[in-house]
Amino acid sequence: MKLLTPDLHAESILHIDLDKLKKKNIKGLIIDIDNTLVAWDIKSANDITKKWLLKLKEKGFKVCLVSNNTEDRVVKFNEELKLLAIHNAVKPRRKSFRKAMEMMGTNISNTAIIGDQIFTDVLGGNRIGIYTILVTPIESKEFWWTTFVRKIEKHVLKFVLKKKHMEE
Repeated sequence: MKLLTPDLHAESILHIDLDKLKKKNIKGLIIDIDNTLVAWDIKSANDITKKWLLKLKEKGFKVCLVSNNTEDRVVKFNEELKLLAIHNAVKPRRKSFRKAMEMMGTNISNTAIIGDQIFTDVLGGNRIGIYTILVTPIESKEFWWTTFVRKIEKHVLKFVLKKKHMEE
């Protein structure tokens, strides 16, 4: 269960204490798009998300969007943002995490992932050894496969968060 346990759980990206990440020497952020930054069927970032991403830059974080979604989806989402980005990432495989760190010039000890799924974002981040941040999904309406996986994830999440809370 350790591989499925996030280092941090937050209600949303807006609830992540960026100063605490800085104190942990986090310099690079790998960020999922769908249901982390925007609902999975929304094509671009809203003003609140754009301001948050700008705040990351102002605080000196490097950012790379890493999504399992298609090139078309990621490129369209990133058109205005112009961030580093990887599409068809096949998370939880490690390759896209390594590539993102290489693109940002960061390493395992100073990189974190922010995502909404235990079986892709948290598992992938923990497999490679980076700091993992799980956020609550923005939207409950999702792609049919994700809806199925969420049912399993819901039970796992109860267990891992309860266990993590007991350890703190």
